[in-house]
Amino acid sequence: MMPHYTVGLMGTQDRARWDDFVQRCPSATFFHRAGWQQVIEEGFGHPTWFMYAAEGDHIQAVLPLAQIKSRWFGNTLRSLPFCVYGGIAANDEQAAQAVDHAAQRLAARLRVDHLEYRHIHSRHPDWQHRPTYATFRKALRADPEENMLAIPRKQRAMVRKGLAAGLAGTAEADTRRFFDCYARSVHRLGTPVFSRRYFSLLQRVFADDCEVLCVEHGRQPICGVLSFRFRGEILPYYGGGGELARVLAGNDFMYWEVMRRACASGCTLFDFGRSKYGSGAFAFKKNWGFEPQPLGYDYQLYNGATLRDVQPLNPKFQPLIRAWRRLPLPLANLIGPHIVRQLG
Repeated sequence: MMPHYTVGLMGTQDRARWDDFVQRCPSATFFHRAGWQQVIEEGFGHPTWFMYAAEGDHIQAVLPLAQIKSRWFGNTLRSLPFCVYGGIAANDEQAAQAVDHAAQRLAARLRVDHLEYRHIHSRHPDWQHRPTYATFRKALRADPEENMLAIPRKQRAMVRKGLAAGLAGTAEADTRRFFDCYARSVHRLGTPVFSRRYFSLLQRVFADDCEVLCVEHGRQPICGVLSFRFRGEILPYYGGGGELARVLAGNDFMYWEVMRRACASGCTLFDFGRSKYGSGAFAFKKNWGFEPQPLGYDYQLYNGATLRDVQPLNPKFQPLIRAWRRLPLPLANLIGPHIVRQLG
């Protein structure tokens, strides 16, 4: 007999069994965790639909969705905005199809421009795709020195430059010093910053699985990184620093310190996250010896005629990026969160 799956929406009473499924499902990621519903709703004010397919009381597939409706950037339904991965995580193909079909019906009902699944591997080859992002993932060895020697020679020299400068990594109890480093970095790039509240919310929701590290020169923090942990993986997700970090190879030392600490605590995979093809971040990660893996994001058009190109590399955004860099940092930090919440 074929199993019968019921599609439901995660409520408070379902969070424990949702996360239990995510911990066990091979295709699930940190970005499938139930806590993202609170982060997206409370941090950004976007409506969410965390769908699951269950046989009796047993969840067999999940699909977290959130809608971003913006006058500037369109009306979209995504799994999952502000996350590298998402899409359908399932133990059973029929369960996967159940949430997939439910999501497509929801997208049609909401009259969104498009539905987006952020899978590592494409699920819908017949949908639209963009060769925009690659992810960088690499196994960690048990011995930190082996991981050091696995870094290509030129990049390894940068790490050793940071070590020679006397840089030190400090685990942070909160996100205050990290935010100051990160905000300066994204402002220099011409990118709107997330709010302080958002980073505090991530730390509160994900607790010990959200780690904050600052790199100090003397007692001065010069760069910082916020990382996620999931099933033996470490994922440095937000990071940056100022001019002194560039001079002293602070960012190079910082990611090595994340790797070293993760290895020492038993992590077996380092996930450098996604970067856009042709970007400086893409080149930086390749220099560490990580091979880019194209991300299979799937896009299904509904009310939109075409996919909008809202990426910073789009030439039409270059004047805005240059203007943003000229804003005083306090003003950029005030305005930025209102813009970035509409991007996802």
